[in-house]
Amino acid sequence: MSQPEKYLDLPLEEVIGDRFGRYSKYIIQDRALPDARDGLKPVQRRILYAMHEEKNTHDKNFRKSAKTVGTVIGNFHPHGDSSVYEAMVRLSQDWKVRNVLVEMHGNNGSIDGDPPAAMRYTEARLSSIASELLRDIDKQTVDFIPNFDDTISEPVVLPAKFPNLLVNGSTGISSGYATDIPPHNLAEVIDAVIKKIDKPSVSVDELMEVIKGPDFPTGGIIQGVEGIKKAYETGKGKVIVRGKATVESVRGNREQIVIDEIPYEVNKANMVKKIDELRLDRKVEGIAEVRDETDRTGLRIVIELKKDANSDGVLNYLYKNTDLQITYHFNMVAIQGKTPKLLSLPQMLDAYILHQKDVVTRQTAFELKKANERAHIVEGLIKAISILDELIATIRASKDKQDAKRRIIAAYGFSEAQAEAIVTLQLYRLTNTDITSLEKEADALRKKISELEAILASEKKLLQSIKRDLKHLKKTYADKRRTVIEDKIEELKINIEVMVASEDVLVTVTRDGYLKRTSLRSYAASNGEDLAIKEEDHLVGQIELNTTDKMLIFTSKGKYIYIPIHEIPDIRWKDIGQHISNIVPIDKDERIIQCVPVREFSNDNFLVFFTKNGMVKRSELKLYEAQRYSKALVALNLKGNDELVNVYQTNGHSDIFIATNKGYGLWYHESEVSPVGQRAAGVKAIQLKEKEYVANGQVFDDLSQPSLVLVTQRGACKRMKLNEFEKTTRAKRGLLMLRELKSKPHRVKGFYVVNENDTICFKTGKGELHSIFPLELSTSDRYSNGSFVIDSDNQGEVAEVWKNANYEKPFNDSE
Repeated sequence: MSQPEKYLDLPLEEVIGDRFGRYSKYIIQDRALPDARDGLKPVQRRILYAMHEEKNTHDKNFRKSAKTVGTVIGNFHPHGDSSVYEAMVRLSQDWKVRNVLVEMHGNNGSIDGDPPAAMRYTEARLSSIASELLRDIDKQTVDFIPNFDDTISEPVVLPAKFPNLLVNGSTGISSGYATDIPPHNLAEVIDAVIKKIDKPSVSVDELMEVIKGPDFPTGGIIQGVEGIKKAYETGKGKVIVRGKATVESVRGNREQIVIDEIPYEVNKANMVKKIDELRLDRKVEGIAEVRDETDRTGLRIVIELKKDANSDGVLNYLYKNTDLQITYHFNMVAIQGKTPKLLSLPQMLDAYILHQKDVVTRQTAFELKKANERAHIVEGLIKAISILDELIATIRASKDKQDAKRRIIAAYGFSEAQAEAIVTLQLYRLTNTDITSLEKEADALRKKISELEAILASEKKLLQSIKRDLKHLKKTYADKRRTVIEDKIEELKINIEVMVASEDVLVTVTRDGYLKRTSLRSYAASNGEDLAIKEEDHLVGQIELNTTDKMLIFTSKGKYIYIPIHEIPDIRWKDIGQHISNIVPIDKDERIIQCVPVREFSNDNFLVFFTKNGMVKRSELKLYEAQRYSKALVALNLKGNDELVNVYQTNGHSDIFIATNKGYGLWYHESEVSPVGQRAAGVKAIQLKEKEYVANGQVFDDLSQPSLVLVTQRGACKRMKLNEFEKTTRAKRGLLMLRELKSKPHRVKGFYVVNENDTICFKTGKGELHSIFPLELSTSDRYSNGSFVIDSDNQGEVAEVWKNANYEKPFNDSE
């Protein structure tokens, strides 16, 4: 007969919640976070205690690490050996720990992130300062609990005669909590503790007179006293930590940057590799070579610069883009009263002082008890020596030890303890001279007892004894501060010249999205002819720019792409450009409408946008300066099926002319359009009827008198003078520019403001290409339909019109 199966029917979320809760509690309390009193995580405490118990201390020989790890695992920490060994190695790494707690012989890793040798090769012992964490642990100063298998006891916390939590800091991640407490200077922390003892209400500002800020074992420079203060007040705050770099001159009129300190917890090898990658990828110009010259004499990274390179600019670039400068976030969480707490500096000092008061009280009580017991024995021995002969006779007449003790107690009134001491006395102690040393000892004990009683009776004396001990520790172990603290965070300004070799290039952009930059040499070699371009495509712009300039490329869907010129692929004039989707993803049916070159995003320039459904928008150019540009950004908000028709850069003194497909034209000043934000949709540009849309919007200088040219779907082309129109205001219907026909009316396919060397191109439905030189046409009034350029019945209707992109040098004269 099978046994009934015992299953509990429980809801999953209850089980998961309960188990994860227990696991979290364990991780938080017993693994990842340090105790606020001794600043140690359980595994570290167990390593130090095991080494102390095994007498593996600084005044004895080194011992195999594997032996210690075995003891820790077998007695206190039933986990994997690697976790114990790694914790032990970290305690010995002088680039991670400000005051090393374990001394290790052999390879204990490196600042480059190299792994340490296996534990069977390395040897270790407690450092002398670690012994201060354990001093007096045998005087009942701390509570002990049974270990995991109840065979021996282990301490809950160490006596910690110096404030280890602040001195060595801590870092850890548990569930729901993480901690980052930076290391500090021992002398400063001890001074702060003393200050807090003397004046419990001391403010953070007053504490910061002695404790300046973190003191990393790797040195470096901390910037931002405000961040330190905030962290000391709240437990959270951030500072900038940068390595120490100097610029040295070398022969041949060159310079080199020498780094001899790097930020805390930065992997040097990775940092050097990153700097070298910046050189290889030409992200920064001016670096000739990167060498790691670190040896036993100290850390040294040399960055050799090219001739005439801007050393400060390169250094700033490295601060900004590599781990030569990092942000350190304080997050001072520790276990206090069995729960994780975010602690301010005063709270940490209080936790430590409270612990010390407890430890020293217990230590004093223990020593007092021992002194009283000894005094009692000494008193008995002195009395015994004065009646020695009688005692000897009594003892000789006794049957055994017990009987002797009983008789002595009965005859002379000794206590049990005194009688025990007398019967176990060695014969040589009976010499006459010994009475003096016993009396000396009795005096010393009386003095000691009164001192210890005074400490227990007065808190002031208790605190004085703590302070005395701390001052002695400071004298023994204090060393100079390694990290320099600067008040302000330096703002890093990087000239683009540092990153890019300055060169004039020709940039071409086509409607279908092919772009490239070409050296002027390659352009000149081809005399500007034979531009590689796909058959159906045409140029939107060909502009001479510098590699340090930027360009904004606008698409029909109201997006824009911000691209520094130096990031445009460098391709020969005779080869086709690279498609923009290789740089930034765009939609399949998205066309390039316009490209706007920018040298500086100045305050007094604007962008004016025209959309097909009759909207116009004006925004400040500087709003379009992008910090991150890995994707197409929103240039304006398009409603429904609207699309962007044209974009212009203006200086605030331009006229706007809008033409619709049904032949209406409207002219007004750009000041009619108020500047709005980057993502806004804009305002109504022109009043449209049903099935009417904007053919094009044009912008020109408000003092010029350009010609206006339009091309209709029937192949007619017409040139007008601007004075045929009157200047009005925004959102009107405008004036008619074509004669309305009953059958086959003309519709505007292309509309442009033209100057003397402009050419208008168009393509027919049958794929024929035509170009017109508009200024050869005579001018017409508003009421004509112009003159036919092609026969649309035979050659097909006009499908697309564009203005030829002339060679531009936008910054040539103005600079």
